[in-house]
Amino acid sequence: MILEHALLDVIPGLEVEFEEAFSRAREIISKSPGFISLKIVRGIERPSSYLLLVEWESLEDHTIGFRQSARYAEWRELLHHYYDPFPVVEHFVEIQS
Repeated sequence: MILEHALLDVIPGLEVEFEEAFSRAREIISKSPGFISLKIVRGIERPSSYLLLVEWESLEDHTIGFRQSARYAEWRELLHHYYDPFPVVEHFVEIQS
């Protein structure tokens, strides 16, 4: 399992519009092969900041399967104009302790 992490800085004043668009975008990503789950939370100290966590079966399910799909084009159209700056996306894998 791979965990995708992105800190989304939404342009102040557009939070409500972003959240409405994100509810539609959630449906798009959830239909992608290898998608496991998604969680998005809003910042308390910085309410224009959102933390996005997506679980994928493999890195390639995200970087190739989703990012190179027509679904990603829809996702991009719905969401990318809300970000300033554009988010850095990172991937994590659980370690065994």
